[in-house]
Amino acid sequence: MAHPHRTYPPRDTGHSVLHAVIREHLEPFLREVSDRGDGSGLPRFVEQEFREFLTCGVLAHGFTRLRCADCTFERLLPFSCKRRGFCPSCGGRRMAERAAYLVDEVLPRVPVRQWVLTLPYRLRYRLAWDHALCRAVLGVYARGLLAFYARTAQAHGIQDGRTGTVTVIQRFGSGLQLNVHLHTLVVNGVFSEPRSGPLTFHPAPPPSDEDVAHVLATVRAWVGRLLARRQLEPADDAAPADPLAEVSPVLAGLVGASVQGRVALGPRAGARVRRLGDEPDLGHVTSRGPRQAQLDGFDLHANVWVPPNDRARLEQLCRYLLRPPLAQDRLRLRADGRVLVALKTVWRDGTSHFLFEPIEFLEKLAAIIPRPAVNLLLYHGILAPQKCQPVDWLLRPLPHDFQCQPGKCAGIRELHFVGSNGRDDPALIRGSDEIWKRARLDADVDRFRVFVHRIRPSVGDRSS
Repeated sequence: MAHPHRTYPPRDTGHSVLHAVIREHLEPFLREVSDRGDGSGLPRFVEQEFREFLTCGVLAHGFTRLRCADCTFERLLPFSCKRRGFCPSCGGRRMAERAAYLVDEVLPRVPVRQWVLTLPYRLRYRLAWDHALCRAVLGVYARGLLAFYARTAQAHGIQDGRTGTVTVIQRFGSGLQLNVHLHTLVVNGVFSEPRSGPLTFHPAPPPSDEDVAHVLATVRAWVGRLLARRQLEPADDAAPADPLAEVSPVLAGLVGASVQGRVALGPRAGARVRRLGDEPDLGHVTSRGPRQAQLDGFDLHANVWVPPNDRARLEQLCRYLLRPPLAQDRLRLRADGRVLVALKTVWRDGTSHFLFEPIEFLEKLAAIIPRPAVNLLLYHGILAPQKCQPVDWLLRPLPHDFQCQPGKCAGIRELHFVGSNGRDDPALIRGSDEIWKRARLDADVDRFRVFVHRIRPSVGDRSS
């Protein structure tokens, strides 16, 4: 029985709900923002995020033409925006690539536990713009986790044991609210290097509820001292001015409203975001659950772990950490023009959907866009950059069943890169080492690295 060959289904970007809402309401949104800010408007990178998204996946804004040299089969692949804010396509591809990288190149075949630190509202607002402060808070948090595992190892007679962490800084909640929180994958144990013999891994026992509470109390105290040193405590009269408000008062208002789950623009400014679902039971007190602790607005959860040989589950967990804020299938455009965002799971208070006016929806997207050139994936301990080797994505193998036309040829061999100006610049890739080296050094390789990666088996005889 012949196995069916996979085909590439091109995405219909122009007819998606997200693209339609942004296309129709971007200019009114920018005008309202400009009026609210007395003409100052949003920072340039925020506006550029929206405008670049409108070109993502649209052939009129440039594409790659793939042509088979044997059977002359052709396929057009439009350029992507490669933005980091809310694009589901670019975010999904980045999620898949980085999750595979973490599983294949970074995380060893040992148990891994996820620790999630949720921060108070006032701190979320500060960390949304001040990346240096965010890195400092993350450093305090990572040191607390590393110290906990070192103490646990010492209690079992293991001296100088070391572990490592991988942290993803997530900026969004499931309801599109700005929620800067930290997802950390920790090697669940320590490595020790005896004077004679190989490196040895010692798995750690599961943390108890008291352990999680102790780690949270330590991190809370250290973060408090960090904020006090920087004069960022609420009661500190010498606190520095808000850096975000100095750059863009309008964006500061959008971010502050998003953190609080309120509306910043339009006739409903200051009101709570509309929720749909069952009415919350105000008398119900929820349990914190196993391996979870709460203190002064800080919340630490450590009940998710992956056994050493379950790499599929580990990759699934990595994809969860690296997921984009929006999925196309969760968006609905109602007949009255309002945007309905469905939650993946119903909240404990009964909320199942969020309902936004188009302008409200765009303001929530603007608030979660990260600043340019800031790292959202960071390493500590034995997984820190000085301990890791970079991976070359162009050398990753492809599924062997990828063909342009089954049974007619070996694969696509000729690439044409066509820009928005309509000029056709062909580039023949024949698999030689020199071509691959030039491709890796080419400044424009980011625009087509995925496509080169996909045709790699047919352009040379290099072993994977």
